[in-house]
Amino acid sequence: MPLYDYRCEACGHELEVIQKMGAAALRDCPACGEPKLKKQVSAAAFRLKGGGWYETDFKGGNKKNIHEPGGSQPDKSPVQDAKPAANKEAAPPAKTTG
Repeated sequence: MPLYDYRCEACGHELEVIQKMGAAALRDCPACGEPKLKKQVSAAAFRLKGGGWYETDFKGGNKKNIHEPGGSQPDKSPVQDAKPAANKEAAPPAKTTG
């Protein structure tokens, strides 16, 4: 069952409750008794650990974002452009006839 965070708009009391997904949201604050509880948005604690996930088993080569303990760190040096430097000399103006 998921955890839901609530905050009372009247007194500022915060609480975390385990509820079924289909359960009605709580309304009454346990601290002050006012019907001012509001559900908060919070980050989920979810981690893809172990095998069988796209990140660990099916993603190819250098695209993996996995940190392996004791492994080498990726090179953080800036990427060098493969383009040659632009020629600083201006090209001669095109001749026009007419």
